[in-house]
Amino acid sequence: MAAANPAQLLLGEVTCAVCLDYFKDPVSLDCGHHFCQACITRCWEALSTNFHCPECRETFSQRNFKPNRQLRNIVEASRTLTLEPEVQMVCEKHNEDLKVFCQEDQTPICMVCHLSRDHKEHPVVPIEEAAEDYKGQIRSRLEILKKEREAILSFKLSGENKSHELLKQLETEKQKIVSEFQQLRQFLEKQERLRLAQLEELNQEIEKGRAEYLAKLSEEISSFSSLISEMEQKCHNTVLFFRCEREKFQNPGAFSSELKWKIWESSQRNVPLETIMKKFKGGCLVHSPAGAGSVTDTIRPCPRAELCPSRSDSLSAANVTLDPDTANPQLILSADRRSVRWERRRQAVPNNPERFDIERCVLGCEGFTSGRHYWEVEVGVGGVWGVGVARESVRRKGRISLNPEQGIWAVRCSEDQYWAHTSPEQIIPFPPSRAPRRIRVYLDYERGRVTFFDVGTGDPIFTFPPASFAGERIRPFLGSPVSLSPEET
Repeated sequence: MAAANPAQLLLGEVTCAVCLDYFKDPVSLDCGHHFCQACITRCWEALSTNFHCPECRETFSQRNFKPNRQLRNIVEASRTLTLEPEVQMVCEKHNEDLKVFCQEDQTPICMVCHLSRDHKEHPVVPIEEAAEDYKGQIRSRLEILKKEREAILSFKLSGENKSHELLKQLETEKQKIVSEFQQLRQFLEKQERLRLAQLEELNQEIEKGRAEYLAKLSEEISSFSSLISEMEQKCHNTVLFFRCEREKFQNPGAFSSELKWKIWESSQRNVPLETIMKKFKGGCLVHSPAGAGSVTDTIRPCPRAELCPSRSDSLSAANVTLDPDTANPQLILSADRRSVRWERRRQAVPNNPERFDIERCVLGCEGFTSGRHYWEVEVGVGGVWGVGVARESVRRKGRISLNPEQGIWAVRCSEDQYWAHTSPEQIIPFPPSRAPRRIRVYLDYERGRVTFFDVGTGDPIFTFPPASFAGERIRPFLGSPVSLSPEET
């Protein structure tokens, strides 16, 4: 293999890798590569960070390059060198200088060749004139090549800018994800501490109640032991008549109804966390599909509002009053609109569209479209009454079925028999001695839950299957005779 021409090697060292021409105002990058100042400026003009070397791809944080005067001097010196050995312009046949150019054969010839039989009739021009013609053609072709090179360079720069824009976009998305997950971790840790602290308070309250319960039982056991001992002694007496005292065991009750309510309500606060985790796993963990076209195609943000419980998740005691415009004509409301009773005689009231004309019902003035709420209703013992919630759109005229399909979620009592208004109705077994006198109605709008509690014992009475309220206003529903309990704080 022939050795490389030193002039060609030198040309490679003084040629810019961007424009493929001699360096013009050469500058050096920190990586050691050199470029024309205009070329590297054009490569970096669309970038604000992550400046890279077009040759080795090394990235720099700042737009930094230094003029290279020594390289500029080498470029100027190399321009005077001839890349190819100088050709002797003499005719090989006659050893005469090549003076003319044969246009017929497209070759330079000497004057002897011109007068010879081979070229005598051919048109010729001076070789200098022919050289100028060829140089003009070369210059024309050179301009075309330079334009094509500029177009390719433009495509290259455009591609580089697009790739850097995508990398910048990806870096922004990466920082956003890191920030979002950091906030999410902080939120979850805070919620965990809060929930555990609440459970610890309940635990201490349970332990305190347990200790008091056991202490009372110990007192009762001690009292009964003393009584048994006394009675055994009396059995051995010879006297036939003696006074017999009888004691009855009073069960002090292990846990109050209020404590049971706190424990149940605490468990309900944990349910939204389960829902949040399901949404998070189902909506945020997205696997990249095979052959995805771009990075952004596979990133689906999970709305932060779905991950963080809102204030509507807190439980509030509703101060319910009765709406006289909805009351059946046979229902009499108290002056403060917090109790209702039934009379046989119908009142002379307007037959407005909101009023129940057949069913002995009345709705509360308040309505709910979000959140968790509860209120309490005094129902007394036995009798006929109904308690629950109803949709704003519930039918008011004629006979209606009191069930969820008709927009009513309620329980009722009729002659010491208790029912849940489902389809079909379900009996709620209550011994007469344990019949509830006060009902707590619990509404969780977002989860579509309606639950009833016996306030006296704290035990749940009935829970309807989850429903979809679909943004409709939900109002308290009552049937006579009942009274609303004072609002709790």
